[in-house]
This record gives sequence, C-alpha cells and structure tokens, in this order.
Amino acid sequence: MTKVFVNLPTADLERSKAFYTALGCDINPDFTDENAACIVWSEDIFFMVLKREFFSTFTDKPIADPNESLQVSVALSRDSREEVDDILAKGLAAGGAEPKPAQDYGFMYSRDLDDPDGNSLGFLYMTPEAVENGPDHVAEQSTASV
Repeated sequence: MTKVFVNLPTADLERSKAFYTALGCDINPDFTDENAACIVWSEDIFFMVLKREFFSTFTDKPIADPNESLQVSVALSRDSREEVDDILAKGLAAGGAEPKPAQDYGFMYSRDLDDPDGNSLGFLYMTPEAVENGPDHVAEQSTASV
C-alpha cells in the first residue's frame, strides 16, 4: 500500500492540531514541529497541516485561501451513516463548519466538513452493494424489486 500524504495550509497550527485530534486523529510527533503537524488518519493516510508561510516554501504558486476558493476536497469513507454523522458532530463541536446539507443518494450518504481554515473534507458511507457492483447496479436492483 502506498502511503498518502495530503498537505493543507493553516493560519493557526495549534487550532488545527486541536481540530483534527477532536476528530479522533493522532499527531505523529516525529514529523511535527513549530511549522507543521503530521495528522494520522490511519497507518496509510496522513495530513500534513502546514503554516501558510511554511507551505509556501514548497511551491512558486500562490497559496489559495480555502475560505474563498476550493482546489481539492478530500473524501474519507466511514463504515456507517452513523459514523459519518458522528465525525461531523465532533468536527462541528471543534470549530468546523458544514458548508451544505447532507447528501443521500440511497447507495451513498455523504456530508462535508470545512476545518477551521476552510479546507474541505468529505465523509461518506457507501453501501457494500454499491462498493462491490457500482451505483448503477444498486439502482437497477431497487427498480427491479418494485
């Protein structure tokens, strides 16, 4: 398995660390200092939350303000609709914002959460049937049983 590192800018590193630990993530101290924090989602998925000034040393492009524009939204799956709702509740209590209502497609349930810097996260649950066979197959089964 390839490790996934997502780099996100932050205006307040301590606030970001508090937000992500409130979601249930750990901080890897080996890759955390005064400029950045390594947020551990799993043994293969990490967010590097970087102070904006430090983040800018990795590119010649301007760093977008995630409160004003969206370049990427990172989506993470959960094992149930309840887990989606639970992590959203934790994120909202920790200073995050839900930019739009939950989306329920029958085979997939998703909710978006902006961290305190405006970085966009998505959390979703997809039925095992949709994961295995695709959403069209689930829709076909639903209409066939009517």
